[in-house]
Amino acid sequence: MLDLHFGLDDVFARELPELHRPFTPIAVADPQLLAFNDELATALGLDAAAMRSASGVAILGGNAVPDGASPVAQAYAGHQFGGYSPRLGDGRAVLLGEIVDPSGVRFDVHLKGSGRTPFSRGGDGRAAVGPMLREYLVAEAMHALGIPTTRALAVVATGESIVREVGRRGVEVPGAVLTRIASSHLRVGSFQYAAATGDRALLQRLADHAIARHAPDAAESENPALALYDHVVSVQASLIAQWMQVGFIHGVMNTDNMTISGETIDYGPCAFMDAYDPATVFSSIDHGGRYAYGNQPAIATWNLARLGEAMLPLFADDANDTDRAVDLATATLQQFPDRFQEAWMAGMRTKLGLAPNPADDASETALVADLLVLMDEHHIDWTSMMRSLSSVVRGGDPALRPELAEWSERWLPLTAPERADAMDRVNPIYIPRNHLVEEALDAATDGDLEPFEQLLEVITHPHTDRPDLERYAQPAPDPSPDYQTFCGT
Repeated sequence: MLDLHFGLDDVFARELPELHRPFTPIAVADPQLLAFNDELATALGLDAAAMRSASGVAILGGNAVPDGASPVAQAYAGHQFGGYSPRLGDGRAVLLGEIVDPSGVRFDVHLKGSGRTPFSRGGDGRAAVGPMLREYLVAEAMHALGIPTTRALAVVATGESIVREVGRRGVEVPGAVLTRIASSHLRVGSFQYAAATGDRALLQRLADHAIARHAPDAAESENPALALYDHVVSVQASLIAQWMQVGFIHGVMNTDNMTISGETIDYGPCAFMDAYDPATVFSSIDHGGRYAYGNQPAIATWNLARLGEAMLPLFADDANDTDRAVDLATATLQQFPDRFQEAWMAGMRTKLGLAPNPADDASETALVADLLVLMDEHHIDWTSMMRSLSSVVRGGDPALRPELAEWSERWLPLTAPERADAMDRVNPIYIPRNHLVEEALDAATDGDLEPFEQLLEVITHPHTDRPDLERYAQPAPDPSPDYQTFCGT
């Protein structure tokens, strides 16, 4: 057993034993550090040098457990592509415990790819180098963009090969374990699992635990459970608006992938959109486009409805007063569209250099909607187009593109040069472009980490223009219409 200043607690494991199974990570053959997040380690109060040592890498790879840790595999249910699965859970992951950072904030420490658990459902419990480095890369990009997200502390190669299906054949790829840091791993699916037991006391304890972790003000409310639900509706409306503003597509918005904290989690078949198209889908398993870019607000609403259903027994004073509970849940859920629209428009006003408190909100909403129609019609790159607007506001060429001439004549009088810097702070130059991500992951899988490390350095400073990095700002020169992303399982 090792300490290395982890100081792990196990509040989740102690308070909610019904929602996990004890599980010790399964040792790997030869753990080797591929990527380590020094900045995050320092913020957590960890000794980065110790974590990079052989003893530290043994913990990060699952070959050793820190002192005081009570590792568990979490149980949860979930709707996957609309179909309900009553027993999902951590099929290839383990919650080592919780760490409290120097400011007193609690975070989960979670290993992904740590071996077959009681919830593996026939899977091998392992993860591959490519998908784990993708999660590291994209999570750090989201963090740099200011979007709430889980983060990766480390990726460790296991020294073992695993088999993954490519097309219709099995291919051996190098294995890896990712250490994920999250405000918590409580999900909509956690509440669905608790509700399915029929144990109202368990559901209440889960709600109390979630309130303590994520919505402490709700404890003072007249109806704490409803206040928690309202909180989740609010933070998810804000999160999805931020995804949309940077062209991010999660790819697998199942209810087990929606957090109570409002953080982005589970970067599987995720990707960033190049040319604007609300129907954009990259995930190889999203055959019907359920989780397309433009569907994300509606899917979030659907997922939150499932959360409301799970929490119904807690909403009314009389647990049998279902009508009252449904009315309260419905009224709360109906706030999502307005909250999403408010967050979306607030962000878009900044991106477009518009006044934060418009005299004519309907006119500006129409202005944004008309821009989206034109960008879709003419296949205009989302990221580079948005970034180019500040130069126009500063007095540059007002022509933009010929297709946008009429729109620009409406837009430009509503802007002001003093807003250009704020525009640049929210309109990135660099995002994890799909072709660059694939290039980096292919090289890393073959043992060359340099492209990954270079791309990571670029996307973690997304708003800083660097003349020698033009290729990182450009869309793919010849984008494939059949480009797909994969879950990695």
